[in-house]
Amino acid sequence: MDKRQLGWERHSIDLTGPQSHVLVREPGVGSLSIGPASPGRQVDLVVAADDRIDWHVFDPFRTLSDYPWPRFITYTGSDGGLFDWARTRSIEDATWVPLLTGDRTIDARDSRLHKLRLHLTEPGGRLHLILPDRSASPHFTLELEGDLSRFSCEGVAPKYLTLAPATRRRDANRPVDLPARGVLEQVERLTLWNDPLAQPVSLCCLAHFPNLRSLTLRGAIADLDRLADHPQLTGLELRDMPDLSGLPPLATWPDLDGFIAIDIDDGVGKRLRRELNARARQRPFATHARIAKLRQPDWWAREYGRPFAAWPPRRAKAANAAFDTAQAAIAAATALAEVQAAITAFTLHFNKVKGIETTERETLADAVWQLGRADAATALGTTDALALQWFDAARDY
Repeated sequence: MDKRQLGWERHSIDLTGPQSHVLVREPGVGSLSIGPASPGRQVDLVVAADDRIDWHVFDPFRTLSDYPWPRFITYTGSDGGLFDWARTRSIEDATWVPLLTGDRTIDARDSRLHKLRLHLTEPGGRLHLILPDRSASPHFTLELEGDLSRFSCEGVAPKYLTLAPATRRRDANRPVDLPARGVLEQVERLTLWNDPLAQPVSLCCLAHFPNLRSLTLRGAIADLDRLADHPQLTGLELRDMPDLSGLPPLATWPDLDGFIAIDIDDGVGKRLRRELNARARQRPFATHARIAKLRQPDWWAREYGRPFAAWPPRRAKAANAAFDTAQAAIAAATALAEVQAAITAFTLHFNKVKGIETTERETLADAVWQLGRADAATALGTTDALALQWFDAARDY
């Protein structure tokens, strides 16, 4: 059946020049992605990283409920006009991957942004953001991911803040200390987001957040004992945390109205259940309280053991297949040369894959590090340095 009969719409738009693009709108889809073509990632409208974009071409488009369309925008590139456009219309959810060759200041104080995600995952210049005023965006949410040292800001602190610093599996024993975040440290609601098996994020940074009332922690987090310095917390959420050592008792937070712990360390989780039951008998939580899915150590290795979880599904499937082959070869190895051959073959496989990005190269290095740490590999004399040496010698990405 013709897509037009299914309600699909085709529009010629002047995105980067006269009739430069054809926009295809699928019924019920409120999202739109714009950026350079990238292997394994589908982009709705392909533009070069430095193309100037006329964002107003989307002004005529509305949803069936007469809400401005698109509702969710993902843009990869260097054009800051998105924030000027947001002064004239509300944007529900915007994700920007800034591809900057130099430092840039973006004035978003009058931008009507409900949620902004900044993925600082590509090398480039520093980004300074003048945050939206409360009059323009009273419930503004900011999410920062990647190299946080490249970001600075001024203005009014957001209503909600998420920090997801770049971490590596190879440095699992060295906690990450977050740099000072200026005005962002005035927030009341904070989320720290991390991979469960990566190097942990240290909670020493919380000393800079005097107004903190609600905290969500996800993944590998270190220095949990520092939570005792924040007895004013009214909300605490713990998710995907294999190590809860040092976590203070729930009685540390007498005003705690909500507590959630899901997919957490089994040992501490049982302790928390006892404390939660005792607390409920004395004074029930005003909002919600839940502890679920307590996990044994082997579960984390099984569910999060592979480093390709963030890759697009098709690309991740191929990477996992190559990893399986290398892992099996190493398990059967009887000499160091056979381990080298397996890791080299794994590395060479990706020389045939187009467009390996910086973050993907780091993920592949983490995978090689993981292969080199297999019992069979270390028994034959493989070291971290040796595995990564073989990786660097074979790759051309």
